[in-house]
Amino acid sequence: MQFFARLRSRKKKGGSRLFRYGWKVTLLILLVGAGFAIFLFYGTWAQTFDMKNVGEMPERNTVYDVDGKIYSRLAGANRLKVSLSEVSPFFITAVLAREDSRFYEHKGIDWRGILRALVRDVMSGSPKEGASSITQQLARNSLPLGGRTLSRKLLEAMVALRIERQFTKQQILELYVNRIYFGNGCYGVETASQAYFGKSASKLNLPEAALLAGLIRSPNRFSPLKNPEGSRIQRNAVLDRMVALKKLSSADAEAAKRAKITPHPRRMPFVQENYAMDAVQRHLNLILTQDQIDNGGLSIYTTLDPSVQNAAQDALETQLAKIEHQSNFHHPVKANYHPPENGEGDSAMPYLEGAVVVVDNASGGIRALVGGRDYAQSKFNRALAPANRQVGSAFKPFVYTVAFSHGLLPGAAISDGPIRPGEIDGAGNWSPGNSDGTYGGVLPCSYGLIHSRNTMSVRVGQFAGLDTVQKVANTLGISQNIPHGPAIYIGSFETDLKDLTAAYSVFPNAGMRKQAYVIERIDDANHKPIYLAAHISTPALDPGAAWMTSRLMEEVLTRGTAASARSSLGFRLPAAGKTGTTNDYKDAWFLGYTSTLTCGVWVGFDQPTTIISRGYGAALALPVWTQVMNKAAQHYPADLLQPKMAIQHATVCSISSQLATTGCMSAGTAYDIDLPADKVPTAACQVHGGEQWPFAQQFNGLPQKAATFPGKLFKSFRRLFGGR
Repeated sequence: MQFFARLRSRKKKGGSRLFRYGWKVTLLILLVGAGFAIFLFYGTWAQTFDMKNVGEMPERNTVYDVDGKIYSRLAGANRLKVSLSEVSPFFITAVLAREDSRFYEHKGIDWRGILRALVRDVMSGSPKEGASSITQQLARNSLPLGGRTLSRKLLEAMVALRIERQFTKQQILELYVNRIYFGNGCYGVETASQAYFGKSASKLNLPEAALLAGLIRSPNRFSPLKNPEGSRIQRNAVLDRMVALKKLSSADAEAAKRAKITPHPRRMPFVQENYAMDAVQRHLNLILTQDQIDNGGLSIYTTLDPSVQNAAQDALETQLAKIEHQSNFHHPVKANYHPPENGEGDSAMPYLEGAVVVVDNASGGIRALVGGRDYAQSKFNRALAPANRQVGSAFKPFVYTVAFSHGLLPGAAISDGPIRPGEIDGAGNWSPGNSDGTYGGVLPCSYGLIHSRNTMSVRVGQFAGLDTVQKVANTLGISQNIPHGPAIYIGSFETDLKDLTAAYSVFPNAGMRKQAYVIERIDDANHKPIYLAAHISTPALDPGAAWMTSRLMEEVLTRGTAASARSSLGFRLPAAGKTGTTNDYKDAWFLGYTSTLTCGVWVGFDQPTTIISRGYGAALALPVWTQVMNKAAQHYPADLLQPKMAIQHATVCSISSQLATTGCMSAGTAYDIDLPADKVPTAACQVHGGEQWPFAQQFNGLPQKAATFPGKLFKSFRRLFGGR
């Protein structure tokens, strides 16, 4: 019996022991399984991230001016990437001591550091110390891993293991020092070094290097620009850590601690927010994809000249403020405008606005573009489409040029009298008058352009032909939606300032249209060109006719509608141009050029309204133009406007625009003129008869329209001058 009792007792003890150890083994297996499952889950999740993103760090796209100097930056982070060899060894040692002293020993996760931080956090009762390795920090800053949670930390650790397999230690460290944030909008050690100390990262000394390393954990809080004392404490903590790790002697550390916190910040290239940069951004959007732009690192070489840009901005503001102080100005003024507290401002400014565009004649490059008075208050760019406004008289030079190309001459007799109903083809009873309400008799054609006479210009347009004028406007890129009606002869249609200014550059370019552009070249992050400006140049106007019109526009500045440029505005440069004023004085224009630059100016309200009574382009826009061109001439000297074709002298008849005869001399219609060789008539006047005047030049190849000239438009002048 005792035997069976002992046997039962042994069985009970064995079962108890098996139970006692079995559940522990089971729990251990479950824990190991759970750990493996977690490892598998987060390891699999970590595999979904593209390691290429670790090495891709968006730098700001750098925008350069026409001289290759940094003008501004666009998109991306404020970062200048450098190789590890271009970073001071002091900083490398300091950052390893501060952030990851066992960087070269672990495989992405510093288990000792984690255990040490865990013990300290438990003892302090709060998570005061982190334990992320440099590799983990790189993972966190490079990839979208989520917020500061336990799950994120596990994923971060798994990604760090992948990074260690993908990159070498040197590569990881180089990526890290270029990616980390140092406060004050600075990413990467090179940017921070220049921003805080005005030197490259390779020249950082020990105190500076330790200070930057001390910023990493709380860059905004300990910025030396805002909190010198806080940055000093962090710097000294880094130095002490370097001593503890035997990376630095106590004597050197004490010497570094005595160094004063004296930042010498270099003004980093900033993101300019102005209308010129708006134009650059628009052009960029047409050239590259959004991803290419957002990835940053691009070098964008523009045609902008800061000196001309600043001159244009200053001239526009000075003149518009002056207009606002005139006694006959009865609108809100900019000085009294208060933008809404929320938002960038009204969509349409209540005060007087304006725009300026300056184009280089030789290339078509835009040297300056001002789309308003204050970009902070209004982002609406009045120099570019869709900010289209009626062009008015500023279009007349193109009408005259077309007429000259068809045989009309500057001295041809044109009536300045009222337009009779039905006189103009397709116009019905339309009868535009002159802006001053007066009318003259029969005058030389040139007078109509120099003094901007509407009635004469419409008659010149009738000679040129509506279809041809419309086609030329389209060829010049002035507008693609010009209405098919004779009102276009005096500019009754809309366009934008940039396109109209570019069109005017055909006159100093002998009829060649050079496409206006603002981006010359774009290089990618590897400094390889990915875009080059095409420099498109196409024939748009007859060269001789364009020169004839240009000669008349020179006289606009001496005795025409813009004569105040010479008489009272102090403008002495050789130049030519044309005023423009629309109905009810809602838009004021002046467009003109020297041998090197073409400049356009527009003045008006966003919501079209009369600016001032008799607010002509000469009074409102011309002063801006003269200031800009005088200033720009310091870098773009203005030479005499010379013809680019052979010029010959001729004696012609003002009625027939043919070579003068003795009959023309008797009738008093003969006059002398210098013309492009291909514009000198070849036939003698048939209106007045007689022998050809001996000083008249003869050439072959009379333009067809001139051969049939005079047409019905000019027959009424015969009797006036004694012809039959």
